[in-house]
Amino acid sequence: MPAVEDTQSRIAFEILPEGDCAMVLGVWTAAQLAVPEHWAAVQGALQRAASQGDAMGWDLRQVQRMDHNGAQLLWNAWGRHWPARLDLLDPQRAMLERVARFSVAPPRPRRITPLAAFERMGAGVFRVVGHVTAAVRLVGQLAIDLLHLLRHPARGPWRDISGHLYHIGATALPITALVGFLIGVVLAYLMSQQLRQFGADAFIVNILGISLIRELGPVLAAILIAGRSGSAITAQIGVMRVTEELDAMRVMGIAKGYRLVMPRAIAMALAMPLITVWTTVAALLGGMLAADIAMGLSPAYFVTALPKAVQLSNLWLAVGKSTVFGLLIALIGCHYGLRVQPNTESLGEGTTASVVTSITVVILVDALFAVVFKNVGI
Repeated sequence: MPAVEDTQSRIAFEILPEGDCAMVLGVWTAAQLAVPEHWAAVQGALQRAASQGDAMGWDLRQVQRMDHNGAQLLWNAWGRHWPARLDLLDPQRAMLERVARFSVAPPRPRRITPLAAFERMGAGVFRVVGHVTAAVRLVGQLAIDLLHLLRHPARGPWRDISGHLYHIGATALPITALVGFLIGVVLAYLMSQQLRQFGADAFIVNILGISLIRELGPVLAAILIAGRSGSAITAQIGVMRVTEELDAMRVMGIAKGYRLVMPRAIAMALAMPLITVWTTVAALLGGMLAADIAMGLSPAYFVTALPKAVQLSNLWLAVGKSTVFGLLIALIGCHYGLRVQPNTESLGEGTTASVVTSITVVILVDALFAVVFKNVGI
């Protein structure tokens, strides 16, 4: 047999008078076992041998070289106990005894008892109550801060508000316009295929106008802002927690709600309606272009028919929803940012939870608006 194959980790099965025996051959080291072909062959042979339990004998005397990785592999295959029939050399026995002494058994799966399930449910309830309590406290503090701002407008953090307004609103215009335009193109192309079958090409203006102005424009803008600016708010406040800036603000007597939460909430509430209108206009332009290419409807007809097909109340409803969406996104971002613990793992978890919660709340609130204002503008 070639020398290259002699070094391959393998198991040969022989039938001896006392029973079947697994002959361990070759080199059983980490470098040799790391070869994918060798590893697959060794795993299959070990499973075959281990399936016979104590009826299978083991002979390690012909192993050329073995390190602790090979010994650990054999020990695991034996079920972490010595086989009934085992032939090996003294150095091999010493190595296996060390592996057996320091090897840690895998943890047993924990049984979920009724008491443990009840305790887990109780812990979940307490977490929900903690979030609700903190959210109510945050909203109440925001109301108090807004009243203080109205009474003393000259002392307001206007520079912070303008800065957040720029970062939340102005810097988001390119991405929201691009996504809105593409959504409008996709919707127009899909609807043109269906409307052409019934000769109702002109009704694409009604469908695009209602769907984009009333629903898709505000929701799409809110989802984009939640993923972009909502996560940024949580990360900014969370980093302040990690770097102990929040503790420094408390020592200096600076109110966190007045300097951190209120400027972001005001900026988000002001920016969201403007971003919604911007996104809706971009989507309508995309739909107009696609309708002209796919159905031959001229932009002049689209612009003329749109005010007749969509009432102005739909636009006001969209603007009102957007303001609520912006306020909720800002509050959720601040809520999770203030709950971040002074470690990087908590920062990542808080940012992820902020985005997921913001998007979920936006969709839930939009569904609530759709039910409450179902007769407005239709």
